[in-house]
Amino acid sequence: MSQRGIDVVRAHLAKLPRTDSMTVAERRAQYDRAERVFATPADVAVERVTAPVRPAEWLTPPGARPNTVVLYLHGGGYVIGSPRSHRHLAAAIGRAAMASVLLPDYRLAPEHPFPAAVDDAVAAYRWLLARGIAPARIAIAGDSAGGGLTVATLLALRDARVPLPGAGICISPWVDMEASGESMTTKAAEDPMIQRDIIEWFAALYVKKDERRTPLASPIYADLSGLPPLYVLVGTAETLLDDSTRLAERARKAGVQVTLEPWEGMIHVWPAFAPMLDEGREAIERIGAFVRTRTA
Repeated sequence: MSQRGIDVVRAHLAKLPRTDSMTVAERRAQYDRAERVFATPADVAVERVTAPVRPAEWLTPPGARPNTVVLYLHGGGYVIGSPRSHRHLAAAIGRAAMASVLLPDYRLAPEHPFPAAVDDAVAAYRWLLARGIAPARIAIAGDSAGGGLTVATLLALRDARVPLPGAGICISPWVDMEASGESMTTKAAEDPMIQRDIIEWFAALYVKKDERRTPLASPIYADLSGLPPLYVLVGTAETLLDDSTRLAERARKAGVQVTLEPWEGMIHVWPAFAPMLDEGREAIERIGAFVRTRTA
């Protein structure tokens, strides 16, 4: 592990303004500033599309294989985040996977609570199928809330009997609206990004309290049988560690092929910091290799 690298990331996070007193709009604006810090490489073509009714970005890195796509669902607690905040990460994964990327700007809470994000992600996948992309040449991926949304989308597609993609990739997924994992407490001192109060704030805006165990909101409570192979990456220094380990355990018991990788000392969604973190670049390369194998 490159200790210098993770120290640089922690120092960067420590300099960011506190969000406690910010409005939703202010938090969104701050999150979207990631595009200024982490620029998208100039050789990645960015096309704005509508898929099918929501704005989205179609990213094409050099070497992208024809008709091979990663549907990337950004994180942000279902409340913040956009293609602007995650374009650099999605583009890097596309480059590693030798695939184009569809990065939808799905609807956010509180204006559009659950299940709007799921509906938009399912619609984006169906849009890819309508364009003639074979299901086996598609991977669905996401980070944090986008990781939970990845699983929820797979569940919704399975239940609707839509042909499933070749794989699902979850980076530090949030799959439990009740934040009931022990790591929410045991890892609180190590995690510089996600604490229980933040999770509860996001959850309250996204889903009604009596719906928090609904499988499409909290996939940890879902029947996961019939899903395609899953690749789950999580840092050992994050409060959502148990979301990943419990998701992987439940998926294996349901007969799903799962690869779970806990990364020692890494924090929430560390691949997003790849420009300053060796482990971030390595994780992206591993994700790319997984996608290439599963969409071959």
